[in-house]
Amino acid sequence: MLGHIIEVSDNQVIVKLEIDINKQPNLVNLHIVFDDSSNKLIIGQIVSIDQKNMIVEIIGEIINNNFTSGIISKPSFKSKVRMIKIDELELIYGTNNSFKTNFGTSNIYSNYAINISINDFFANHFAIMGNSGSGKSCTVASIIQKLFLTPTPPLNSRFFFFDAYGEYKNAFSSLNNLNSNINYKNYTTNLNDINNLIKIPIWLLDVDDIALLLDASTPLQLPIIEKCLYLVKILTGKSENVLKRKNDIIARALQDILLSGDNASKIRDQVIGVLTKFQTPTLNLETKIVQPGYTRNLKQCLFIDKSGKMQEIELVVEFVRSYILDDTININNEDINPFYTLKDLEEAMDFALISEGILKSDKVFDYANIMSVRLHTLVTSNNSLFFTYDEFIDMDEYLKRLVYDNEKKCQIINFNINYIDDRLAKVITKIISKMLFTKQAQSKKRGKNAYHLIIEEAHRYIQNDNDINLLGYNIFERISKEGRKYGIFLGMITQRPNELSDTCISQCSNFLILRTLHPKDLTYIKDMVPNVSMDIVLQLKNLKPGNVIGFGSSFKIPTSIYVDLPNPRPLSDNIDLTSVWYVDKTNRTTTGNNSNISMGGNM
Repeated sequence: MLGHIIEVSDNQVIVKLEIDINKQPNLVNLHIVFDDSSNKLIIGQIVSIDQKNMIVEIIGEIINNNFTSGIISKPSFKSKVRMIKIDELELIYGTNNSFKTNFGTSNIYSNYAINISINDFFANHFAIMGNSGSGKSCTVASIIQKLFLTPTPPLNSRFFFFDAYGEYKNAFSSLNNLNSNINYKNYTTNLNDINNLIKIPIWLLDVDDIALLLDASTPLQLPIIEKCLYLVKILTGKSENVLKRKNDIIARALQDILLSGDNASKIRDQVIGVLTKFQTPTLNLETKIVQPGYTRNLKQCLFIDKSGKMQEIELVVEFVRSYILDDTININNEDINPFYTLKDLEEAMDFALISEGILKSDKVFDYANIMSVRLHTLVTSNNSLFFTYDEFIDMDEYLKRLVYDNEKKCQIINFNINYIDDRLAKVITKIISKMLFTKQAQSKKRGKNAYHLIIEEAHRYIQNDNDINLLGYNIFERISKEGRKYGIFLGMITQRPNELSDTCISQCSNFLILRTLHPKDLTYIKDMVPNVSMDIVLQLKNLKPGNVIGFGSSFKIPTSIYVDLPNPRPLSDNIDLTSVWYVDKTNRTTTGNNSNISMGGNM
C-alpha cells in the first residue's frame, strides 16, 4: 500500500504516505487505485506530493471491467491505496486491435502506446489546435500515415485536405510506394502547374456559390444571380426562341427608358448605350424601321430637334414593343445549353441586370452593378482558369474524377490553396465542401461512403462570417451540425481557435491541443473544450513541440501524448536563419574575418 486516506473533499483525496518517497521515482501524474473490496475501483491521478502526503484527483471508476470517467463516487477511508495495474490502465488508454490506430506514446508511462478507436475519433468532427511551430502539421501527418500503414488500411476512406501552405504532398505522396492500394492525388492553385490545377466547372455552381464567388453582401443581390443562372442556359443556345428571348429582354429595357419621362437627350443616350452593349442580328441600332414612304434605321429615329424633342419617340416605342413577348413562349429543353463559360455568365449577368431595371433605379444599380464589375474582373484575370473546364460533365462525374487518378481510387486528395488570396481560397474551399456535403446528403444509401474534410488554418475559412445573413446558412456550420448522419466529417487545424465558428467548435467531439500561449486562445479552449481544468491550461503553455493533450469521446480522460514524427514529414519547418544569414554561395559559414564575407550574390 502507498498509504491511507486522511481527507476526502469534492474531487480530491489526501493520502498520508506509508512509503519512503525518497526511494521512489517521480509519482506525479501517475494513476492510483482506491480499492475497498467492493465491486468497483475508484481511479485517481496524483497531482502533487511531498515527504508526508500526496494529493490525488479523482478521475473515474472501474465497474465490471469498464472504466467510466468523472467524479461519480468517492473512496471510503478503509480503501487500500495502490498503484494502477497494467490491465486496469488499458481500460483507460485502450489496447491495440484492428479497429484502433496508434496516436503515439504516453508522456506519463514510458513507451506505453496510446491507441485510439477509429470509430470514436474519425466518426466525429475534431479540432487540432496549437501555436505556430507547436507541431500541428506533423501531428496530422503522423496520425494519417499510421492510419494507412496498419496491416488493414482504410482503403474506402476519402480524406480531402485543404492545404493552406502546400505542406502535405511531401508527407503523403509516397504512401503508394509502401502499399500499392493507397493512392494520393494532388491539386494545386499554382498556375504554372496547369495539369494539376484545381478546376471547377462554372455550370455546377448554384446561386449560393456564385454569391460567394462574387462576394455578394446582401440577399437583395440573390434574385439577380438567380435570373443570371436562368438566362445563361438560354442565352447560350442557338435556336430561334433564344433570339426572341434576347430581343424580349432588350426591348423591355428600352421601353422602360423610353417611357421614363427623362429629357430627350438622356433617353437617347441610354437607348444608344443599351443597344451598343446588347444587340442581336434583328435588334440593334441599324435595324430598319419601315414607314409608308420612307425607311430609316433605329438610330436615325432617335434624332432630337432644335426644340429638344424626340419627334419619333412614339414610333420607336411602338417598334420596340413589337419585340416584347407574351408570357406563354415556351423555352424547350433543346433551347437550353447546360454547358457555358465564365464569359457566357458575364453576358447573362448583363442581361439580368437590365431586365431587373438597373438603368432606371439608382438603388438597383448600387447593389447590382458591383457584381457585374467583380464578374468581369474574374473573367479577365488568371483566376478564371480555376472555373474553366473543357468539356461538359455533371456533378456526379465531376466528384468521381476528384477522387480517381488514372482509374485508381484515391484515399487522400490534397488541394494546395497556397497560391491564391484568402478570399478566393475560402470560396473554393466552401464550394467543394458544399458539393461533397450535397452529394452525401442526397445519396440514397446514407453512410455508404465517408468523406473527411481536413482544413488547415481553419480560422481563415471556418468563421462567423456573413454567410448566415446572406444565404441563411454557413456550409461548415451545416456540415458540423448535420454531417455525421450523412457521413461527412470536419477536421479543423488552427493556431487561433478563438477566431473559429463557435458552432463548429461546439460540434467537435475530439480535440488535440498542442502548445498554446495566447491568453484569448487559452480562455477560449477552457470555455469551449470539455474536461479542461486550469491545471491543464497551464500545461498547454509549456508543452514541447510534438506533444499534445487529447480530450473528447476518444479519450476517457485528458491524455498527454507524444506524437511520433511522421516519415516523411510535411514541408512545415521554420526557416533556418543561420543558413540564410551566415552561409555564402560556396556554403562556407561566415565569421568575423572580412576575407570570408561574400559581397556578391542575389538580392
